[in-house]
Amino acid sequence: MSSTAESTEVETTRASDVAPESWTVEDAAALYRVAEWGDRFFLVSESGHAAVRVGREHGDQVIDIQAVVEDLRARNVSFPCLLRFHDVLRARVERVNAAFANAIEEAEYPGRYQGVYPIKVNQLHEVVEEVLDAGRPFRMGLECGSKTELVATLPHLEDDETLLICNGVKDRVMLSLILAGQQLGKRVIPVMEKFSEAERYLALAAELGQAPRLGVRVRLDTEGAGRWAESGSHQSKFGLSIPELVALSARLRDAGQLEAIELLHFHIGSQVEDVNVVKRAAREIAHVYAQLVQRGARIGFIDVGGGLGVNYDAGYSDEEGGVNYSLQEYANAVVFAVKEVCDAQEVPAPTLVSESGRAITAHHSVLIVEVLETHGKGQIDPGWTLDEDDHQCIAELSAALDWARELPAESKPTSLLEVFHDAQEGKKQADALFGYGYLSIEDKALAEQLYWSVCRAVQSRAENLDPAELPAELRDLGDQVVDQYLCNFSVFQSILDHWAIGQRFPIMPIDHLDERPTRRAVLVDLTCDSDGKVGRYVSGAPEKDYLPLHAPGDGERYFLGFFLMGAYQDIMGDAHNLFGRVPEAHIYADEGEPGGYYVEKIIEGTSIQDMLAQVQYFPSDLKRRMSELIRRKTEAGVLRPRAGVELLERYMACFPSGTYLEPTAGDPTLARG
Repeated sequence: MSSTAESTEVETTRASDVAPESWTVEDAAALYRVAEWGDRFFLVSESGHAAVRVGREHGDQVIDIQAVVEDLRARNVSFPCLLRFHDVLRARVERVNAAFANAIEEAEYPGRYQGVYPIKVNQLHEVVEEVLDAGRPFRMGLECGSKTELVATLPHLEDDETLLICNGVKDRVMLSLILAGQQLGKRVIPVMEKFSEAERYLALAAELGQAPRLGVRVRLDTEGAGRWAESGSHQSKFGLSIPELVALSARLRDAGQLEAIELLHFHIGSQVEDVNVVKRAAREIAHVYAQLVQRGARIGFIDVGGGLGVNYDAGYSDEEGGVNYSLQEYANAVVFAVKEVCDAQEVPAPTLVSESGRAITAHHSVLIVEVLETHGKGQIDPGWTLDEDDHQCIAELSAALDWARELPAESKPTSLLEVFHDAQEGKKQADALFGYGYLSIEDKALAEQLYWSVCRAVQSRAENLDPAELPAELRDLGDQVVDQYLCNFSVFQSILDHWAIGQRFPIMPIDHLDERPTRRAVLVDLTCDSDGKVGRYVSGAPEKDYLPLHAPGDGERYFLGFFLMGAYQDIMGDAHNLFGRVPEAHIYADEGEPGGYYVEKIIEGTSIQDMLAQVQYFPSDLKRRMSELIRRKTEAGVLRPRAGVELLERYMACFPSGTYLEPTAGDPTLARG
């Protein structure tokens, strides 16, 4: 196959409309819903590979993801591996700023827009630096929510006009550092989350002899929309109520410090689904702003917080995983709502700020995961034939299989149900006979293989019918005949939000997309936890609890791409089973290079010794303990001294290794059940 992806963009079609005898890359794009979540960054190339479009303004420059994987394999990079496409990250920064610029021009808004990147979404230094570099023409700033994040972000304020918004609960140490940043002439704005926090900040500023400069998070009446709806309205755990805001402004006015309030802030939740909620909240905060300005405040900024959504699945609809607006509509909603109020109240237009982290980072990273093995329900060998000495229950199951195979592709639901019931009865008889000792273990295995073969034959025909016409037993049959694909990754480390909140992430093969997938797969990870699996999928298939995948050949290396990994997943993974961070490849587009890209940096994944150190296991202590164990066995005559030395060397050789499985040449990978 070609190592460079063609730039042909596939159009969305319904996977159910595809004729049985045909399959195209357009069908693959429809099945995996690439158009809905890809935001034109991702596509399926004519060669059947997943690809990423990296040209500015969505130009035609395309990088073949399969080619990148082969390149990394040649460099002995182990998998799973995270691919960071920095051009996508830069494009997202530019698009957010362009959307607000367009809205400001269309609305004739007299103010401007100045975005900040909330680093909690992805604090990795390479990501933060890339965002700042891409946002430099727009004076894009940062947002932090803890002391550690403040320490990391403060030195990055190269321009005195660059904003650093400080959210979260703040102790004296953090407030003192904020005041130090202000003393340096930097535009560091602490957002007061509680009235008591404002009191502590004002007291410390007075103690240090500095004029206070602060922002206030306001609890609005507008309720959020989506999974994090309680981040807004009176349910929010942070923010000042309107009575508290009035009390704070009165206190500052009495002290002759009303100009200390530089910014008003609100947050109505991450991944806001409904743009009308954004409009209502922006209008409400604008009224608060206007009233304070009319009373003498000199507020320069309105910060609309986070919430700009990403379409993980549904496109512009009300389905799970989607938002009902485009980036441009979001910007329009904010700009026009604030302008409308400012015009009506005859107050100056403030600088608009947003904290759009998910929308900036989500698309830029792709997790590449290798399938190690596939396990399916055991089916009968195609060449098997019934022997006259076989048990009666085996004969009955064999007859059910013959019947199932003879049924036409579009059979009546009643016929499918009848043959399924026959198979169920045959298996129950076999189970009972085995339980009483009247059936051999070989016949028990044969009965199971025949039963699952009948189930697959029935399921393949049921798929051709309208689900509404199927009895419940047949609708549920698809869940029983799925295959498990064992993948070399940890759900808890790499896609924690799937386990924690049921977030669906787009997943698809990076190769073979010009071939019809024939298997219903559930992805399971390396961990020993039963929750270590992916249970819900982004797919054009009727059911979302399995992923259509290919049946790779024995020994073939089959890779899946997990997309939209850049927001939160990079940074939130825990130490479950002590699987650490995966290797990373930082990729930049370059039309002069083979494949149209170059790998700027490869960061190794966490080693075993580094992962152990995080939980206070250290090589020197472990070596001492292992040496003592070996010494005692050597003295007892269980081991020869030379064997003991070799055993210790083998043990210590594991420490610099990676934490994930490392398939080597000759391994029986992708053994199929």
